[in-house]
Amino acid sequence: MSRGEEPSAARRVEWGVRLHELPLLVGLVLLWVMLWHEVSLLSILSGTIVAIVVMRVFYLPPVELAGRFNPWYAALYVGYFFWHLAVASWQVAWLAVRPGPPPPTSIIAVRLRTRSDFILTIVGLTISLLPGSLVAEVDRFASVLYLHVLDTPSQREISAMRREVRRIERLLILTVGSKQEIRGLT
Repeated sequence: MSRGEEPSAARRVEWGVRLHELPLLVGLVLLWVMLWHEVSLLSILSGTIVAIVVMRVFYLPPVELAGRFNPWYAALYVGYFFWHLAVASWQVAWLAVRPGPPPPTSIIAVRLRTRSDFILTIVGLTISLLPGSLVAEVDRFASVLYLHVLDTPSQREISAMRREVRRIERLLILTVGSKQEIRGLT
């Protein structure tokens, strides 16, 4: 390859779709087709063009996955989530209708063991989906979640919430975490 061909080859790689971006491309094209309510060659082609432009203009760094999945711990995580979703829903409903003053709230920081952006995000989403708690801020580099938590009148409830977040993190590490992260749990 001559020197004159190098920039054009680099440009082709830059403007083309890289292999790790393929799921994002497919997802964006599917979203485009669903928005237009039409599956046709034109909607797929225009969706592909729009997706490539969006992927270049709004670049996201690739998410690094460990490449492993444990179905047993995934089932435990899903069961844990739905159980706590039901319990927390009842607790928040009771707090809404019970007589008395509004429940005290807290902003708490929970340092996670993981350095994985993927697991950090899923832990934050899980906590935010459970009634009574919300992620207020994320310190990605220090792996700290700052949570707004409802009904925390004492240090005991705050400590219990931190334990809940760490249980969720543990289940997710055991489900999709790297072998190094799993070793770090013990």
